[in-house]
Amino acid sequence: MMEFYSNGKLLLTGEYAILDGARGLALPTKFGQFLTIKKSKTGQINWQSLTDKNTPWFTADIDLKDFKILNTSDIISAQRLVEIFKETKVLNPSFLKDYQGVYIDTKLSFPKDWGLGSSSTLINNIAQWAQVDPYELLKATFGGSGYDIACAQNDTPIVFHKIEDKPEVSKVDFNPIFKDQLFFIYLNKKQNSREAIAIYRQLAIDKGKLITKVNDLTAQLIESKNLDTFEAIVNQHEILLSEVLNTPTIKKQLFPDYPHSVKSLGAWGGDFILATGRQEDMDYFSRKGYATVIPYSKIIL
Repeated sequence: MMEFYSNGKLLLTGEYAILDGARGLALPTKFGQFLTIKKSKTGQINWQSLTDKNTPWFTADIDLKDFKILNTSDIISAQRLVEIFKETKVLNPSFLKDYQGVYIDTKLSFPKDWGLGSSSTLINNIAQWAQVDPYELLKATFGGSGYDIACAQNDTPIVFHKIEDKPEVSKVDFNPIFKDQLFFIYLNKKQNSREAIAIYRQLAIDKGKLITKVNDLTAQLIESKNLDTFEAIVNQHEILLSEVLNTPTIKKQLFPDYPHSVKSLGAWGGDFILATGRQEDMDYFSRKGYATVIPYSKIIL
């Protein structure tokens, strides 16, 4: 039996602009996904995906030779899985060559709707198993910048950017002394990153100018020594992206009377946000129906 594990992710700066080469501060999470592989003689890939509560949320039986879907609980997910296997085979033609069948279990350690990287952790785990480049596999399947793959592989905060479509990853010392005043709040809905990326791609904007500004804000945020400075940078970042996307900030949309800073993370409109404040301030979000409020130290590696 073989087992692989990959970390989840949160992107603190650089959302959208990271697709075009901006530097983004990315944080690997304490939550992630396991992939367990056991050889069989069924002639099939017998797949089972488990939630963080150990209940199956997706199953599929796929013919090992031609990747034909024989049985599944969700045809769309099964088709995506077949696509991943086919692209993995392209990258490594000997993948699965010595198998007569295989039982595969995946297990998330976070609720799958949280948007912490159920896709990227899967891609990185399969890439480890098949010994292929996870960035190439991501590019051929889900797309995106690849920062989530970098988080899957690292156990410390990183700065990620692309140079001529190649990932550059630098570990950074980001461990703010005010982290007890940083909280991550789930917005009760999962955002479709692929759709958000497609919309961003259509924008007629000066991306070079955007990248320069985002790079500057990312560098400043990493160096911030106190909460006031951190909040000022977060606010600037939100205003910048709001103007670029022609979309109100999440604070204006949902939390206009919250007295501290609120920042979108990743694709705007869903998944997690960052809020500054003290523990008692978090009651504000609970009262509004956002029950998942996680302190920085409970979620970030």
